[in-house]
Amino acid sequence: MTRRMKLEQMLEKSPQDAFLNFGLAMELAKEGMTEEALSLFDRVLQIDPTYLTAYFQKGNTLINAGRVPEARTALSAGIAAARTLGDSHTESEMQAMLDTLR
Repeated sequence: MTRRMKLEQMLEKSPQDAFLNFGLAMELAKEGMTEEALSLFDRVLQIDPTYLTAYFQKGNTLINAGRVPEARTALSAGIAAARTLGDSHTESEMQAMLDTLR
């Protein structure tokens, strides 16, 4: 059983688990299933808007797909969320990624 299959199986029992949704999004992104991954990153952020890594990885997935304007939007939202939470480290990581897009 693949990692993706295991995550899908666990999500059947816990569909609101942000960590499991994030893990599946990452697997889908690795497999090149960009739209599905982005949909799950959005689901993670709907479940837990403070899941800062989801903003970062959503931005990264969009960059890898050549969708730079959307990546800027995702990273900017993540920067705002990190600032609100007082997480300056994550804020600076997303800002550095955003800066490379200019």
